[in-house]
Amino acid sequence: MTLQQLKYALAIAETGSMNKAAERLYVSQPSLTASVQELEKEAGIQIFNRSGRGVTLTNDGTEFLRYAQQVVGQFDVLAEKYISRGNVKKKFGVSAQHYSFAVKAFVEMVKRFDTAKYEFAIRETKTAEVISDVANLRSEIGILYLNAFNRKAITKILNSSGLVFTPLTVCQPYVYLWKGHPLAKEPAISFAQLAEYPCLSFEQGEHSSFYYAEEILSTNEYPRTIKANDRATMLNLMIGLNGYTLCSGIICEELNGSDYIAVPFVDEEKDESMEIGYITLKNTIRSKTAAIYLEELKRYLQV
Repeated sequence: MTLQQLKYALAIAETGSMNKAAERLYVSQPSLTASVQELEKEAGIQIFNRSGRGVTLTNDGTEFLRYAQQVVGQFDVLAEKYISRGNVKKKFGVSAQHYSFAVKAFVEMVKRFDTAKYEFAIRETKTAEVISDVANLRSEIGILYLNAFNRKAITKILNSSGLVFTPLTVCQPYVYLWKGHPLAKEPAISFAQLAEYPCLSFEQGEHSSFYYAEEILSTNEYPRTIKANDRATMLNLMIGLNGYTLCSGIICEELNGSDYIAVPFVDEEKDESMEIGYITLKNTIRSKTAAIYLEELKRYLQV
């Protein structure tokens, strides 16, 4: 089993075609097929189902390639640290729930590198995809939060994916709304005061479990709710509909603008503190780029 064979298998899975993968890899289709067949024989499993429509992963293949992606990704990290790779661009990605501070830290990190030599990616995405991206080494760092409600469920998912959560900061919840909102000048806001306004939340797609929600109190009964897929739409809904969302209170005016405000949220019945942190693969070597990103993140959060 070689690194080249693993890269071949990953390319086939990504393209869904032996021919397309061969074109991308600059190898002949018969050579690629023979290499994958040898890999399957050595691994003792069938990685791909083959048909006239192309190739698809078997269940065994899906699991096998998850580990293969980790191996190839770790090789890339080692190569970045110890091997001169000529004109090949180094890669670094971050996946995060919709936090402006995660983007701000990313911006400051990128400023410290020559972007001609790197391929950077920042992905504001669904909670399940944050976890998946890091587990499959699409991103080296993932940003999300845990609280009393979701901690047990999310920790179980992280453990099963070979991931570890490292805390960054603990914060109390805030109501995030625009400065023209009728409640914007309140010193604190309760759940009862919000009843007549639409609660805005980020769509989680097929992973719509309450445990994946980016907002606290996801199990509450909200009289009015609207879901959005991105932060820009969320901000527009705040102004257009007097909507609100519950957040960490850590906001970046430089990115979101100065038309919004975070007001402390009060709930006398329960503690709704949020522990924000980052996830990484267990027992992996952290790249220099990741270390600098975390440095910028901690600097912004003042931790």
